[in-house]
Amino acid sequence: MVVRRDPSPRSAPEPAAGGLVAGPPDPQRGGATILLLAMGIVFVVFGTFGAAIVAAGMASQRAAVAADLGALAGAARALDGDAVACASAADLAGRNDGRLVGCHLDGLDVLVTVEVAFTPLPGLTRVAAASARAGPVRG
Repeated sequence: MVVRRDPSPRSAPEPAAGGLVAGPPDPQRGGATILLLAMGIVFVVFGTFGAAIVAAGMASQRAAVAADLGALAGAARALDGDAVACASAADLAGRNDGRLVGCHLDGLDVLVTVEVAFTPLPGLTRVAAASARAGPVRG
């Protein structure tokens, strides 16, 4: 059995110069590329904002830890007076990347407020604050 090719014009179009096929353009061509690009941008945006939310939570925890440790350090020096207790609290808050913004000695209790600066997004700086109280156990 012999198979012959039909040389009629119905066959596939011949490639034009440069390897392109002559004929009407396909309206679907490149649609998947645009869709994939859009999905990638959505993932990047959601990932960036997710990271910003996590950074805010971490800064809040760092501020709470700095305030707790600062209050404990101040309470340890409460008998030496207000200035010494607050200086000790400020030193320990600073070692935890915090900034002491408030310190008050109430008897032997020390109340401190600490701020921690963080950058959730490039060019955007925010502050997380926390307060703590420490003193002797009362029974």
